[in-house]
Amino acid sequence: MTAINSSARADVSKTREDRLKSDGREDAPREYNAEHPVVRTHPETGRKALFVNIAHTARFTGWSEEESAPLLQYLFAHQVKPEFTCRFVWRPGSLAFWDNRCAQHNPVNDYHGYRRLMHRITLAGDRPA
Repeated sequence: MTAINSSARADVSKTREDRLKSDGREDAPREYNAEHPVVRTHPETGRKALFVNIAHTARFTGWSEEESAPLLQYLFAHQVKPEFTCRFVWRPGSLAFWDNRCAQHNPVNDYHGYRRLMHRITLAGDRPA
């Protein structure tokens, strides 16, 4: 089973749209779409993992958004169950990294009154399979 992921669904974070407004090119595409497997296999471990997320997965291939919504909502809720999560406790000097091929970053804005400096590095990788 595959799903359509769209940058237009990024209303959850608005980060891409904000970047386009501040420093995007006029000729930059306004929407990116990609089809990926709903369950992907990690290329090194062989373990299976859900490869959908609330911020970008719009629908299943061949299904409408309305038809996809109930199953997607179930999968989104399943992914954030406490038994599948790791809560990182930030301290001065903390460093965190994860493998997006088998983990989903779900930030919690619970540091009101503090500024967190973050740098993101994205490595070239494989196509989800």
